[in-house]
Amino acid sequence: MSGKGIALKEKEIDIKPTVRVIGFPMDLGSGRRGVDMGPSALRIAGIENQLRDLGYDVVDEGDIPVGMPEVLSMTNPQLKYLPEITNACERLAYKVQSVLDKGDFPLVLGGDHSMSIGSIAGIAAHCRENNKRLGVIWIDAHTDVNLPETTPSGNIHGMPLAVSLGLGAPELISICGDFKKLQPQNLFIVGARSVDPGERKLIKELGIEVYTMTDIDQMGMFAVVTEILDEVCKNVDHLHISFDLDSVDPDVASGVGTPVPGGLSYREAHLIMEMLAESKRVCSLEVAEVNPILDDKNRSAIFAAGVVASTMGMRIL
Repeated sequence: MSGKGIALKEKEIDIKPTVRVIGFPMDLGSGRRGVDMGPSALRIAGIENQLRDLGYDVVDEGDIPVGMPEVLSMTNPQLKYLPEITNACERLAYKVQSVLDKGDFPLVLGGDHSMSIGSIAGIAAHCRENNKRLGVIWIDAHTDVNLPETTPSGNIHGMPLAVSLGLGAPELISICGDFKKLQPQNLFIVGARSVDPGERKLIKELGIEVYTMTDIDQMGMFAVVTEILDEVCKNVDHLHISFDLDSVDPDVASGVGTPVPGGLSYREAHLIMEMLAESKRVCSLEVAEVNPILDDKNRSAIFAAGVVASTMGMRIL
């Protein structure tokens, strides 16, 4: 091959997709106010400029319209604000699907974790039409596989994985098509340390792979991610990362609605993202549960923006 051909090949390898930022200012699915300001906090933290510094073209698509609880009524205490969440997640799903259909990279900024009902539905629809196998790495203190019958709170942000697995409210399951969006063998939960009794039962029944903080303590984050990527490389064509800020220890990021002590350290959070970036498998990303009301001078959002940068290729050297 000529020198010119080699240079062209290297140039092609370095081509980066356009990143399209989608805000999802939702707090209807959670039990505490303020997380609807998460997208703004992440933008203020400079997330877009960090991506541009890494060589990406970045387009901010604005926010998905979401209602406010002050002007809404709640009719079902086991599925709080179900109609409004369904409508907003459906809008998000079709937006994410259209971004992927263009060959671009969707970066969704939340908002409570009910957002994943929409984002995963849109990704799954794209994968179905393009004969791709979807895999999800869910980095979270919680497993979010509650059903309306098992939820202790009625908050839908505790149900998105169950919905994606085809379980729960029909209105949510049928977003972007009435099919199971995610297969349990292609789901990997990392950082869990707060699991409800009904979730434990369902996790065992479905055989979902969960790496708790105890597993991470015993194995180390490098071994955990290596094990996950071995499975991803065999079974997944499109890898989606869902990063809930409460996966991180509150001493690192206090600006979350449901903090749980004993979470990921600063370096553990960055290491998992650096390793996922090096795998070249990540095709979509979302950040959930950033709550600036509970934060200190936007430090948690700044940390989350740095984690996103690590996922997209930022390195120490």
